Amino acid sequence: MPEIDLLRALPKTKRDIRKREDAKKPEVVAEAKRYGQMYFDGPREYGYGGYRYDGRWVPVARDIVAQYGLGPTSRVLDVGCAKGFLVKDLMSVCPGLQAYGVDVSEYALEHCEPEVVGRLAIASAERLHFPDASFDLVLSINAIHNLPRDRARTALAEIQRVSRGKAFVQVDSYHSPEERAIFESWVLTAEFHDYPAGWLALFAEAGYTGDYAWTVIT
Repeated sequence: MPEIDLLRALPKTKRDIRKREDAKKPEVVAEAKRYGQMYFDGPREYGYGGYRYDGRWVPVARDIVAQYGLGPTSRVLDVGCAKGFLVKDLMSVCPGLQAYGVDVSEYALEHCEPEVVGRLAIASAERLHFPDASFDLVLSINAIHNLPRDRARTALAEIQRVSRGKAFVQVDSYHSPEERAIFESWVLTAEFHDYPAGWLALFAEAGYTGDYAWTVIT
C-alpha cells in the first residue's frame, strides 16, 4: 500500500486563503455541501468557482494507465467522478478501456461531458452497487473525506470490495499544526480529516490495501 503522487501533472491551484476564510460562513458551507450549481459553477467562495473541462486530466489519465498497466479490456471506476472529466480522459488515452463513474451530485451528472453520458450514476461511495471484484482499478480522488469517519471507513471497504486488488484514494491531510490551520480555513465540504497516521489507521480498519496520496493545502 504505497503512497503515490498520481496528480503531479495537474497545474497548481492558486488559492486566496484569506478571502475564503473571510467568506466561510455557515450558510456558505451548507450550500457547498449540496454539491449543486453553486458548488461547481457558482462564485469561488462556494467551491470550484467554475468546474469546466480544459484537458488538465489528460496527463493524469496517462500516468494512471501506465502506473496500473491498464489496457483496452480494463474496467475502471471513478468514485466521486463529478462531471466525468477523468472518466472521459481515461477512455481517450486508452481506446477500448471501459471507464465508469459514480457521484452524489445530480447537478454534476446532468452537466457531464457528452462522451460519458450513460457511464455515470448517482451513488454514494459507501454504497457501490456493483458485484465484488468488478473493476481492474477503482479510483477516488478528493471525495472520501466528505464523509464522516464511520461512513468513510465503509466507503473504503466498498472500494476494496469492488476492486480486483488495485485501487487509489486521495484525501485531505496535513503534516503540521500550521498546515492544519490553513486547511481548516479553506475547506468547505470535508467531514473527516486527519494527519497521515490517522488516515492510515482508518485504511487498516477498513481493510483497504490500495495506494493513496494526500491533498495538502498550502
